[in-house]
Amino acid sequence: MKKQNFLSKNLKNIGIEVEVPEGYAELEEEAVNAIKDVLSKYPRARKMFELLVKDDEVRANWDLANFIAVKKLKYNDHGEVHAKIVAANALKMFEILAENKVEPDFVEYGGGDYDDEALILTTAALLHDIGNQIYRKNHPLHSSYLAIPILQRLLPLIYKDVEKMVEVRGFILNAIYAHDADVDDITMESALIGVADATDMTKGRGRMAFDLGSTSIHVVSALSIDRVIIAKGKEKPIEIIIEMSNSSGIFQVEETLGKKVIGSPLENYIEITAILVPAEEKYDKRIVRSIRLKGRKFVSG
Repeated sequence: MKKQNFLSKNLKNIGIEVEVPEGYAELEEEAVNAIKDVLSKYPRARKMFELLVKDDEVRANWDLANFIAVKKLKYNDHGEVHAKIVAANALKMFEILAENKVEPDFVEYGGGDYDDEALILTTAALLHDIGNQIYRKNHPLHSSYLAIPILQRLLPLIYKDVEKMVEVRGFILNAIYAHDADVDDITMESALIGVADATDMTKGRGRMAFDLGSTSIHVVSALSIDRVIIAKGKEKPIEIIIEMSNSSGIFQVEETLGKKVIGSPLENYIEITAILVPAEEKYDKRIVRSIRLKGRKFVSG
């Protein structure tokens, strides 16, 4: 199916574009609704969100990043839908932390208020993966470089004070650059983007690469994840609950999500629970029936 956008049906999608499978429209709509719900309290962040999703340069960056990631590297979705899911999940965690009086760095150290914080998280999430269009390796660095001209155009529409604008820009760029597990998080903001990035692991996200023939453990594990729930925790402020139909999903939980939580500024605020559903089933749901070597890679048989 073609891409759909739930903020404005009049947006044009021309040029290079990667078609997305069934189910992605629902994922996008759910993410946008969650973003709007949080940002309804934060006018500056809401304005920035609307500017970004309607911006031709941003949309072209999403398309190109997804083209390289999906079509050329056979990875899963790293485009517009993924960016919106990451933004929604980062904002959900931000809201829970705020309710528990846990202040992110920009607020704690006097940079601004929660509206500024929501803007930082939303913007970093939407732009964190655009560097994939240059190359997957070092893509967080590429993303931060590509984000600078976008921020230089749009942030002045929100902030008239140059010092405030530059400080906001700095936190956005830090969160973009440090979202990957290979880069140590030194701010709460970068940890929120990194963990939110890892929570986008449902079977809808894995399906695209699987449809293109990939049977890697990353894809099969992602296809085992039925649902990711971000909720208020019992022992810690946030609980991330992962519902799996197959135990191979544990790989995704440990190698993708776990690595971004452990050792990060969020480690003391997040608990992770992975469960097999339905609980009464005795056997895992079969995802791959057979594989065969075709050329230099294994594909589903």
